[in-house]
Amino acid sequence: MSPLPRILHLPILAAVLGGLALAGCTAKGETEQSATATAEEAPVLPVTQLVAKDTVLFRKYVADIQALRNVEVRGRVQGFLDKIHVDEGQEVKQGQLLFSINDAPYRTQISKAKAALASAQAATRVAELEVKQVTLLVEKNIVSKTELEVAQAKLKAAQSEAAQARSALTEAQLSLSYTQVRAPFDGIIDRIPLKVGSLVDDGTLLTTVSDIRAVFAYFTVSEGEYLDYMKRRRKGAGSHTDEVQLVLADGSQYPHLGKIETVESEFDANTGSIAFRARFQNPDKLLKHGATGRIKLASEVEDAVLLPQKAVFELQDKNYVFLVDQNNRLRQTHFVPKTRLSHFYVVETGLKPGDRVVYEGVQDARDGMRIKPRPVGIDSLLAPAPRPSNGGGSGSVATVHAY
Repeated sequence: MSPLPRILHLPILAAVLGGLALAGCTAKGETEQSATATAEEAPVLPVTQLVAKDTVLFRKYVADIQALRNVEVRGRVQGFLDKIHVDEGQEVKQGQLLFSINDAPYRTQISKAKAALASAQAATRVAELEVKQVTLLVEKNIVSKTELEVAQAKLKAAQSEAAQARSALTEAQLSLSYTQVRAPFDGIIDRIPLKVGSLVDDGTLLTTVSDIRAVFAYFTVSEGEYLDYMKRRRKGAGSHTDEVQLVLADGSQYPHLGKIETVESEFDANTGSIAFRARFQNPDKLLKHGATGRIKLASEVEDAVLLPQKAVFELQDKNYVFLVDQNNRLRQTHFVPKTRLSHFYVVETGLKPGDRVVYEGVQDARDGMRIKPRPVGIDSLLAPAPRPSNGGGSGSVATVHAY
């Protein structure tokens, strides 16, 4: 072959190589542009970093408030109501007169009982004299001993009648005293259903008196929460294990702390819960019998890993979060909660301090997705949430105080 064709092949080869180089540059540029575009299109999601904190958890329980003593005042004799000496809501002292029932029939009974007693006492005196007289006659052998025995029997009968008359008088006096209805203790008068002139019978409800110088707050906890409380109490965890707070129906905080006094002896077979009783001082008489509220019971947890509830989603009854790795890619991660609160989980296993998780927008996230993290400080998420409503449900909710 002559050299000429080979020389002609060189320009062609150069053109081909140049085209390949140009194509390679173009492809590389497009790849870089695509990567840049992908990075620019990565969604921005709020991300928070988990930390371990010594934490005070405040669980809230629906509470039933009851007076120290709440006693129904009922009529004990029959008669017409002559006078009402107090008003509804009035504070009264022990022994203070509340109601007057017409006492004329009972005064008549007393008069009759006194007359019967006087007659019986006179008969007894006559019988005593007769015994003395017959005794002298027996000693002189004028009458037989049988006569003395008869006289002594008459004396015993007269004495029995006198005792019976004395008992009837006491009963009449007691009935008369029942016409004056008095306060059984210091307290506040409840509703008065009757009016002056109403017929009162034995057992008729006149009013109720409540002693609210202090009140009891009853609330129920689950078996697990009960065991947790007892463990902390036995270990002496915290200096105020038995202290509780009370949130009133309007969401305000009651100014006086309460103290847990006792726990019921049995769990409710239907609910699996057990009742606690706390005592609150009530110097201003703000708390009333039958009121409701919420008990706040504190428990201290050391090095608790707190996870916002908004970061969690469920799959097949398991809890997951989207963990953010060093390359800002998401990894679907399972964790086990120790406690579920109102807005947070306390993590048992699966997550650790320093882990970054997507805080919001998990519904738009996908496993393996690259994102642009928008950091959200965990401390800002631990700020107290709005107070929950008191309506409905008897389960517990909780807020978190971390430090």
